[in-house]
Amino acid sequence: MKTKKLTTKQITVLGLMIAILILMSYTPLGYLNIGPLAITFNMIPVAIAAVACGPMGGLIVGAVFGLTSFGQCIGIGGVSAMGATLFSISPVLAFIQRFIPRILDGLLLGYIFKGVRKATQKVSVASFVTGFFAAFLNTLFFMIALVLLFGNTEYVQGLIGGKNIIIFVCTFVGVNAVCEMISSTLLTGIIVMALKKARLILQD
Repeated sequence: MKTKKLTTKQITVLGLMIAILILMSYTPLGYLNIGPLAITFNMIPVAIAAVACGPMGGLIVGAVFGLTSFGQCIGIGGVSAMGATLFSISPVLAFIQRFIPRILDGLLLGYIFKGVRKATQKVSVASFVTGFFAAFLNTLFFMIALVLLFGNTEYVQGLIGGKNIIIFVCTFVGVNAVCEMISSTLLTGIIVMALKKARLILQD
């Protein structure tokens, strides 16, 4: 079985996306606070890496995102109140809940881009679709892991408040998730097309 090696440009883009993600994770650049909402842009570098370097590129940058997200559970690069609470319940499960969804997301984004590009023959369409799924799958996998791993805990049961699981997920992520999907769709598509025009990626 042959494995396609990354080109020098792909390795450069991969390293750049990792650096940008780390910068975004540890500074306010990764978040846009609008009133009570905190919209994250951290999935965008993962999506761009998946587009430029394929599933493995998405997985690698997704893993970095997962590690920075877990770091917030223990006060590295900011503090996540939910993450800290989950960590106090089970550090191992908290790591799984923060890490695994992000690497799965990154991996799948690479295949999504390839599939849509092949079906439509349009890089632009595939890029915008990949951007949408970057945010959508991140939220979906994060919430599934939360319910599966911590659904029986007093903390999550208190959040659910007796609601139907689907209703709980929809109300919990709410407007925040919608804004993330819109911003991820637009910014990923625009950045990918700019990088392609600059001949930094997708030069078959």
